[in-house]
Amino acid sequence: MNHIRNVRRVAGVLAGLACAWLGLAMAAPAVFAGTHPTPGPAGFITPGSPGFILPRPAPLPVQVHTVVVGGMPGWQITLIAMGAALFAAIIAVLADRTWTARRRPAAVAA
Repeated sequence: MNHIRNVRRVAGVLAGLACAWLGLAMAAPAVFAGTHPTPGPAGFITPGSPGFILPRPAPLPVQVHTVVVGGMPGWQITLIAMGAALFAAIIAVLADRTWTARRRPAAVAA
């Protein structure tokens, strides 16, 4: 029984490390994507130097169009939530009964 717990613990640690490495791998391209302009002869970046970046123009105002057609009525959302809660409760009860049935009975004192 302890062997299985140790395997689960090691698997959990490895999964955590794999997620950490995946996070680092996803963030690395964003870190190295920045541009580093070279300073000009005076020590700072001038419009004629080879790394000068032109400032961006001001963004245009965003026009928002509200769309009211479609969507899901509230009673349907409530019905789905109730069904999901009922399903989760049934699964929890079945799992508890299965776990209880597999457990060894305690020794009865005579």
